Amino acid sequence: MSATAKITGKGQVTIPAAVRKSLHLETGDTLLWQTDADGRLWVRRLEPLDLEYLAAVSRTLSEWDSPEDEAAYGNL
Repeated sequence: MSATAKITGKGQVTIPAAVRKSLHLETGDTLLWQTDADGRLWVRRLEPLDLEYLAAVSRTLSEWDSPEDEAAYGNL
């Protein structure tokens, strides 16, 4: 798919409706802009972090949180 958009004086761009629909973009979504040395640009929608899941996983890692582990792996 191709679509065009102009940059405003404030650096803002309106994402064409077809692109928003294709990427399932909604108000409040976060986009990641990536460029390379050749001048190519990629834009993708970031999935929101599941903070409840991350907190649950974090609680299971306490067995790796000792002074010995820090001494052995702290410089990695």
